[in-house]
Amino acid sequence: MKKLVLLLAIILSSCVTNNPISFKVIDTDFSKGRVSYEQNITLKDLEKFHGHLCDGLVVGALAMQQGMKILYPNQAIDRTNLRIVSKPSPCLTDVAIYITGGRYQFQTFYVEPTIPGVYVVQRIDTKKTVSISIKKDVIPREIDSLGNLAVQQKLSSCELKHLKKLEDDFITFLLKSNPEPLFTVTNIEDFDWQPNSKNDYLKTDILNKNLPKCNN
Repeated sequence: MKKLVLLLAIILSSCVTNNPISFKVIDTDFSKGRVSYEQNITLKDLEKFHGHLCDGLVVGALAMQQGMKILYPNQAIDRTNLRIVSKPSPCLTDVAIYITGGRYQFQTFYVEPTIPGVYVVQRIDTKKTVSISIKKDVIPREIDSLGNLAVQQKLSSCELKHLKKLEDDFITFLLKSNPEPLFTVTNIEDFDWQPNSKNDYLKTDILNKNLPKCNN
């Protein structure tokens, strides 16, 4: 099944190369202003905000791209009119708040590990809500298994280097693929917004920051 999904993505990506991952957004034009200021957000912007490029950041951006096609088809994304629930991954949450403008203190963002998919996003004015999931077996199993060991701090520096190579290759695959067959966007009727106040999730991308460099 995994090979079939990846093969389908490669075939469909024959006319898609280097997905630019760009979001046209609209915000207020000053601290007390009107919704009129348009700008573009790119993957490079997300990388600067997050601190590095990684597969989770790209997965989050592509997932958001698919969701926004439903919530804001062929128009700028109004970052004053969205709220979002994210899985607790540091990569996914950074994409969530940057693209939607959601913030915990304004009750437009919270984290919930049990949601279906990676995000649940709601357009506030219409209450239209979607769940966005990455399909099973798209993420290579070795990345998941080694990632779990890395979170437990059970990998050596050189094993972490190998994991980074796997993630970099996966990023290349994602950016060269048509994302549509890789993700599922599902409408949610009568979504119940229930903010979760839990705030002690593990920030997994800094756990191994003090390991020595691998010289191999």
